[in-house]
Amino acid sequence: MFLEIKNLRKSFDNLVAVDDLNIGVEKGELLCLLGPSGCGKTTTLKMIGGFLIADNGNILIDGQDISKNSPDQRPVSTVFQSYALFPHLNVIENIIYGLKFQGFKKKDAKIKGEKYLELVGLKSYKNRKIHELSGGQQQRVALARSLIINPKVLLLDEPLSNLDSNLRIKLREEIKNIQKKFNITMVFVTHDQEEAMSIGDKIGIMNEGKLEQLGTAREIYENPKTPFVLDFIGNSNIIENDNKSISFVRPEMINITNYNGNKKGQLIGEIKEKMFLGSYINYKINIGNRLLKANVTRKETNEYEVGDKVYIEYKTNEVKGY
Repeated sequence: MFLEIKNLRKSFDNLVAVDDLNIGVEKGELLCLLGPSGCGKTTTLKMIGGFLIADNGNILIDGQDISKNSPDQRPVSTVFQSYALFPHLNVIENIIYGLKFQGFKKKDAKIKGEKYLELVGLKSYKNRKIHELSGGQQQRVALARSLIINPKVLLLDEPLSNLDSNLRIKLREEIKNIQKKFNITMVFVTHDQEEAMSIGDKIGIMNEGKLEQLGTAREIYENPKTPFVLDFIGNSNIIENDNKSISFVRPEMINITNYNGNKKGQLIGEIKEKMFLGSYINYKINIGNRLLKANVTRKETNEYEVGDKVYIEYKTNEVKGY
C-alpha cells in the first residue's frame, strides 16, 4: 500500500474522535472518507496532514512513517474547505507560493506556475486578485497551488461544499481527471454520498470514529456490511425475515407490472403514493402491513395511479451485522 493508516487513534478530553482506524490506499487511488458530521473523517485528514498528532498508531506514505513529522516535513499538500488563499497576492503568486520553499528561482517558478494555470483553465486570470474570482475559480487556484509542489498525497477537505450543485458536479469531474492525469494519490473528505460515489476509487464509511466499511461504490451500495452503511448509503426497504434476520431491497430493484387478477405465487400491492421526480417515478406501495418504496424509470413500465393494484417482484439481499 502506498498510504497506510495503522491503528490510528485520536481523542479530545473524553471524546474519542478516531478509534483504531486502519485503511490502505494504493498509489494513484482516490479514497473518499464519507460519513456524517462528527464521524472523525476531518480529524483523520488533519492527522495525515500533520495538523493533529495521533495519540496512537502510524501513518506511512511510500513506506516512510510520517506520524511524528510536522506538516512541512510531510510529502502531502492540503486543499482546505475555505481554500486558505492569500488575499494580498494575485493568482499566480498564490499558485507558486510553495515553490520558494523548494528552492525555485522566481523566474522558473512563474514558468511552472503558468503551466498549472493552464491546467486548471485560469491562464488569463494570472494577474487577478483573489477577491476578483468566483468561488469555483478560487477552488481551482487552491487545487493548482497544492498540485504544483508535487505532493505524494493530496488531501482535500470538503473542497466543493461552498459551491452550487451544478458547479460541484463540474469541478469534481475536473478533480477526477487531474487525479488520473497525474496518477496522484488523493484523500477526499465529504459528507455527500453522491459526490463520494461519483469520484472515489474507494470509499471509507466512517461512524463515531470507526471505519464501518471500505470498498468501491458498487461494493458498498450492493453489499453493505452493517446496518449503518445500509441506512447511510442510498434508500432501501428493510424486510424482516421469518428467521428474524434482516434483508433489504433498493427501491430501483422493485419491478411493477399490471394487475389482472389474483394469481398463485404473485405478490400483489396497492399504490398508496406517487411522486414524479423527473427521470423516474417514486411509488409507495402497500403490501399487507408493509409499505415499500419503488423507483421506476418512466420508460420501464406503464404509469400507475394511487389506488391501482399491481404485481410486485423484487430480490432481497441480506445485511450482515444485525
